[in-house]
Amino acid sequence: MQYNPGWNGSSVNLLHVRAAGPGDSLHYVWSSIGAPAVLLVATRSPSSALRVNWTQLLSPSPAGAVWIDPPDSVVYSTAVVFTKLFEFSEAKPSGELFYPTYDLSEFSWDSLNRTLNRTALTAELSGAPAADPGGGFANGSLAFRVTAYEAAGRAGRLPSLLHTADSSQLEFILAGVAPRGNGSRFLLEVATVEEAGAVRRLRSERSIDDEYTPTIFEVLSLVAESQNGSSTLGFLQWKATAYGSRSPRREDGIRCRARGLRAANWTLPASSIVQAYFGESLGSTCTVSALNVSFGGEEGQVYQEKRYLSWSVLLGFGQPPRDTFSALVISITAVALGTPLAMLLLGSCLVLLARRRRYSEYEPIN
Repeated sequence: MQYNPGWNGSSVNLLHVRAAGPGDSLHYVWSSIGAPAVLLVATRSPSSALRVNWTQLLSPSPAGAVWIDPPDSVVYSTAVVFTKLFEFSEAKPSGELFYPTYDLSEFSWDSLNRTLNRTALTAELSGAPAADPGGGFANGSLAFRVTAYEAAGRAGRLPSLLHTADSSQLEFILAGVAPRGNGSRFLLEVATVEEAGAVRRLRSERSIDDEYTPTIFEVLSLVAESQNGSSTLGFLQWKATAYGSRSPRREDGIRCRARGLRAANWTLPASSIVQAYFGESLGSTCTVSALNVSFGGEEGQVYQEKRYLSWSVLLGFGQPPRDTFSALVISITAVALGTPLAMLLLGSCLVLLARRRRYSEYEPIN
């Protein structure tokens, strides 16, 4: 993990996370210069490196300021940008009432270096609007908590996402922000950037297994696929829930919904790290898609009561991890289903044996 590599100041935030394998390497570049974003790059070289021209990156024209060396080692690159936070309430009978939007590119962000933990491989980017006329953020903040992984495993806190060494977890946190209406709900706009030849698709998978995330049976994935559908290149994955507590429990669940993926026909909010890497192709050959993730619903006023919301999403390369039944669940299921079957078979055998013995006591009548 590197903070602002090649730059001595802490007035801006750029976090580079590099994972090296025997024949390749993966790069995650997180930044709050403009709208908060993450750049994901996979290379075929185990020694590929991130290069940053800081003078150009902080200029009004950052195109070409960020690249991977050697350039021909790059096999896939994408970006995820967190653009806006909406707040709305259900206004009867007119429908949804939206309040003025929080544009994340206009936030003021704290120095990420203060929360960087190179041992735990975590960091937290926290900020608030530079101008907040309504005072909603007077005692609150919006944060993105990043966690990188060195091996496969499962997060200890709900929703206990399964991860691999090729993925990182992002936790979106809204803490202490005063809602501007009764029954307010929040919606986060997420945009993705794909180079020519790749397209994003939204998948939903349901399972009867809620062992690790009680009462949640749906997993959503925003996957990048090659246009011929032959391979999955990268993904975002999350479970259909958020939580309203710093120590989440099942009863703190907040409904999480994904509103349909769409092609973004609007200008992508300024994110220097994305513009710096993709350059002129951002407005020509690259495909920009947007997805809205909403939090809250009819089931209660969890955020209104606790003023806290956290949503976890996994980002990575290749296929999203798939949950399977644990050995404990398989054992319990086998016992639960096997015991009645064994008793039925044993009972049938005893009945047949008893009938055979009873009729064997009589001599046949001629």
